[in-house]
Formats: sequence, C-alpha cells, structure tokens
Amino acid sequence: MSFTTRIKNEISGMYSNSSANLAELSAIVRNSYNKETKELILITENSTVCKHIYNLFKEIYNINVKIEYKNTKFNKNRIYKILVNEKLDTILKDLGVLNENMEYESRPPLYLITCEDEKRAYLKGVFLMTGSVNDPKTSMYHLEFSIDYKEEAKFVMELLNEFYLNSKIINRDKGYMVYIKEAEKIGDFLRIISASLGVMYFEDIRIYRDHKNMTNRLNNCEQANIEKSMLTSNKQIEDINLIIEKIGKEALDDKLNEVITYRLKYPETSLQELSEIMTIETNHQITKSGLNHRFRKIKEIANRLREDKKNK
Repeated sequence: MSFTTRIKNEISGMYSNSSANLAELSAIVRNSYNKETKELILITENSTVCKHIYNLFKEIYNINVKIEYKNTKFNKNRIYKILVNEKLDTILKDLGVLNENMEYESRPPLYLITCEDEKRAYLKGVFLMTGSVNDPKTSMYHLEFSIDYKEEAKFVMELLNEFYLNSKIINRDKGYMVYIKEAEKIGDFLRIISASLGVMYFEDIRIYRDHKNMTNRLNNCEQANIEKSMLTSNKQIEDINLIIEKIGKEALDDKLNEVITYRLKYPETSLQELSEIMTIETNHQITKSGLNHRFRKIKEIANRLREDKKNK
C-alpha cells in the first residue's frame, strides 16, 4: 500500500461539522466536474475514498449516488466511478461550482471557506481527489495536486499558502500541478488535514533521515579535515626535507629545529594535535598559532631555496 493510499484511507474515515463537510464536498466535486462536457463523474481507485464520498452525498443531500467499477489491467486495482444524477443542478449551485445562471465559477464562493475548519476541509477534499505524497522512506520529499483548471490551481496554491506551506504551481501538458517540496511543510499539511498516523510515520522517517544526513555530513567533514591535515603535513615535510638536503638543520634556530624534529616524529598529526603533543613533551606552552608561524618561516626558507635553484 502506498503512502498516499494510507493517508487517504486515514482521512476518509473522518467527518466534521456540516459546514466543513460542505466545503470538503465542494472541493471533491469541483475537482471532478468537467466544465466542457458539463458532466460530474467522480473517479477514484480507492474504495475507502469512494465510500467516504458516497456518505457525504448521503448525509448532506440525502441522495443515493450510483457507483460503478471496473478492474484495471491484470486486475491489480479497481477504478470506481461515482455518478450523481439526482439534484445535480442544485448540488452544483449549492457547492459553488455553478452560479445561478448555470455558468461555471472559476473559484469557490467565499462563504464555503469562511473559517479555518472549512479551509482545512476544502484542502482535504482536494487531496482526496487530486493529491499524492511520496513515501519519505523511499523517495525525495514531494507532495502534489494535479488540477485541471488554472484558476482552481491558483486558488489551491493560495489556500495552502495561507497556512505558510510555501506551495508553488507549474503548468503541465494536461492541467496544472501545485506542489510542496519542503519536508517540514509536507508534515504541516498532513497535520492540517488531520492525518495523525501519517504525520507520526512521516516525522519518524524525516527525523531518521535528517539524523543520518547530519551524521554523513559530519563524517564527510571529518574525512575532509583529515585529508586536508595530511596534505598540509606532507607539504611541510617536503619543505623540511629540502632544507635538510640543501643547508642542513644546523642553519636554523632552535625553535625551527624543534618543530622540524616533532613534525618528522609525528607526520600524520594535525597542527592542533602537534601543538598539544609538543606542549606536553617539552613542558612549555606552544599554541597552534605559534606553531603555524614557525611552519610559515620554514616554508619561506624552502621557497627561497627553490628560487635559488631556478636562478642557477
């Protein structure tokens, strides 16, 4: 069972007050109505969603809608068709899909979504008919609504963004897609439509993935630091060997000789680790900054020796 199906099953068992139920049914009908053919055929592959829609029509309008189904290829799933014939014109006007002149309304009337509960219910209805959300365990974070008409897509986007969900819209070959990419915002949407079990699952996976990603970043950072320290140490040893070969350690002062001795003794240590070792073994404080200053002097001497070799 997909994560989308789990969410739809969960929220399909929930009903609210009459005004919220009306807002939800408005979203369901609006996103099923074909304004070109003027037909209302609600299609879903989810039997729980089908039963939920049936109950909404029964409760609000006291009608029995007709349900048909057929098996998909290889009989893997069924496609359910919900046909509304009774009181169709009245229902379409009541739900704000058509106006009094029987003309299509590009946006639902504001009286259907006057409060937060009704807005949440409307978004629930849109999700039931057009929504999908990736399983956070197997995919990138992504929630989308596939909507036929531009004005409805813009309306859904604006409604989502009233809840600060940072949704966006793009044009597809057929219709429009309203989508959310941020994991935290997807979790917030699931809360908005009261998918409590879905939220717990989603957040558990999100926390696990975030922790895993953070651990990987720390490990990568640590590895990068080790590689950087090794590269720095190798360059320092290269400078030291050049100085020993060309002029000998005796040409340097005691402080530089000391740092040369310890670098050759501990070639794989970082600058910070080397300063700590030298402080303990020499019994006098040598800071990382002071150590770095000595290595800069060694590098300058080595570079002069290289220049002298070039000029000869």
